[in-house]
Amino acid sequence: MADFKEKILKLDPTATFEVGPDGITTLSVDEKAWHTVAMTLRDDSSTAFDYLVTIVGMDWKESLGCIYYLSSTARGGEMLAVKVIARGDRREPMIHSVSDLWEVAGIYEREVYDFFGIIFINNPDMRRLFLSIDWKGHPLLKDYDANPDINPVSIENERQSDFTQSWVEQPDGTIVKTEPRIFEEDDFVVNIGPQHPATHGVLRFRTAINGEDVKRIDVYMGYIHRGIEKICEQLTYPQTLHFMDRMDYFSGHHYHHALCLCYEEALGIEISRRAQVIRVLMDELGRIASHCLFIGTYCMDLGATTMLFYTLRVREQILDIMEKTCGARMTFNYECIGGVMQDLAPDFVADVKALLAVLPANIKEYNKIFTGNVIAKGRMEGVGVISREEAIQRGVTGPSGRASGWACDVRKTHPYSIYSELDFDEVIAHEGDSMARFKVRVAEMEQSARIIEQLIDNIPEGEYCVKVPKVVKVPAGRWFKMVEGCRGVFGVCLESDGTTNPYRLKLVPPCLPLAAAVDKMTRGQKIADLITIGGSLDYIVPDMDR
Repeated sequence: MADFKEKILKLDPTATFEVGPDGITTLSVDEKAWHTVAMTLRDDSSTAFDYLVTIVGMDWKESLGCIYYLSSTARGGEMLAVKVIARGDRREPMIHSVSDLWEVAGIYEREVYDFFGIIFINNPDMRRLFLSIDWKGHPLLKDYDANPDINPVSIENERQSDFTQSWVEQPDGTIVKTEPRIFEEDDFVVNIGPQHPATHGVLRFRTAINGEDVKRIDVYMGYIHRGIEKICEQLTYPQTLHFMDRMDYFSGHHYHHALCLCYEEALGIEISRRAQVIRVLMDELGRIASHCLFIGTYCMDLGATTMLFYTLRVREQILDIMEKTCGARMTFNYECIGGVMQDLAPDFVADVKALLAVLPANIKEYNKIFTGNVIAKGRMEGVGVISREEAIQRGVTGPSGRASGWACDVRKTHPYSIYSELDFDEVIAHEGDSMARFKVRVAEMEQSARIIEQLIDNIPEGEYCVKVPKVVKVPAGRWFKMVEGCRGVFGVCLESDGTTNPYRLKLVPPCLPLAAAVDKMTRGQKIADLITIGGSLDYIVPDMDR
C-alpha cells in the first residue's frame, strides 16, 4: 500500500487517502491529474484496477464531482473508490473522460451527464442517456427546478438527431465542442423496438444495416425511466425499499437484500441467524425462478415456443412458495431493515423439498429438448462471442461474464450474509458465446438447488426481524455494497448527511452495461443474431432505466 500511495503522490502531490466506514479506501485526486492517475491505476501491476464497477455522480452543493468505484480482478476483487471534483462552475462542470481506459465508462459518463450536467472531456458521445433530447435541466442536482411547466409532457414524437456532441481537448489545452455523426451519411438505419417482444421491454435499437448484416447499433434507453434515485432522496430509509422490486422484478429479493445490507452496516444492526438463512433461501429460489423464465422466453425468441411451458411449471411452483410467505408473486417487498417482514409459511420447508425433488428431472428435460438441439446449436454456438478481457472492459457481469471465463460472482469475490459458509461452485465457461451464456444459467440452477439443500433442514429458531428504531437515521458517511443478482452485480452506494432520508442513493444495475455491450457484440452479425445475442444477455429494461 505504501508503494501504491507513493506512485499516486508522484502523479498528484495533492492526492489524499481515507478509509471509509465501509472499509473501502477513497483516493481523492485533482481533476487535472485524474486521467493520468486512472491510467496508472489500471495498468500498473501493483494496482491493476481493470474493472470499473460504476461512476457515482455527486452534487455536494459547493461542488460537483464523481466517485469512481474500481475493482481488481487480479487482486481478488480488491476495491478502491476515487473522488474527483469537477473543474468549472455549476453551469459547465467538466471532468476528463476515462472511456478510453474502461469501455463501460462511456455509458456511465452519459448517465452522469444526463442527471448532473457534468461534461466528460474527450468522451466521443456526450448525449443524454435516459431523458429526452430537449429536456431542460439535470434532475439529480440539488437545486433542480422540478416545476412541470418547464418540461411539459409532450404529445408529439420525440425530436431525434443523427448527431451527438463531444467536448474535445486541443493540444493547447482549450476545449472545443464538436458534433460528430452517429451513423455514416449513407447508412441504412432501421428501428428495432421499442415495441418489439424480443427487445425484452421498451428498449430501442437504431440499427445501421448492410443487407442482413449489422453495422452499428445506437441504443435508446429511458422509455420507462421513473427517477427512482431522485425520489429516494425525498423518502425515509424504510420507504426506499419497495422500489427494489420494481427494477429487476425477477431479482427483487436480491436487490432488497443489497439495500438492507447497506443500511444495516451503516446503522450497526446485526440481524439474526434465522433472518440471514431466510434471505439466502429466498435469493436462491428467486435465482432459479428467474433462470427458468430466461430459458423459456429465450427459447421462444428463437422459435422453440414449447420450452416456455416447460420452464413455467417450475417457476410457478416457486412463486406459489413465495406467495404463501410474502403474500405476492412478483413485487414481494419481503426483506426489511433488521431481517424480513414476516416469518416463513408453516409448509415452507415441505414445499421447498417438493421443488427440490422435481428440479433435477426438469433440468434434464430442458437440456434434452433444447441444449442439444441441432437448430439451437446453429443459432447460438459461436454467435455473440465476447472474451474475458472484453467482458471486464464492458462491465458484463453475472452469468454472461462467467460464460466468458470471468470469475465475477460476488458471493465468492465479496461474500456477504452466510455465503462464505456454503458449499457451491461458481459456474464458469470459456466459449463466451450465446450457447455458453445459456448453459451457465442452466448449471447455476443446479448450484442454487445445492445451496437450498444445505439450508432447508437447518433453519435455526429465533427472531425473523430484530428491533429497529422507529425513526431511522443513518450517520453521516458513505457506504457501498454489492450482491450477486440474477443478471450480475447489483450495487448500492449510499451517501448520508445524518438525516432521516438519503442524501444520495446510487443504484448500480447489471443490465445497463449488458445493454450497452450489444452494439460491439453484434457488429458484423446477422439481424437474426441480434435477437439471439440480446436474449442471451438477459437484460431487464426497468433495471437499466430505473
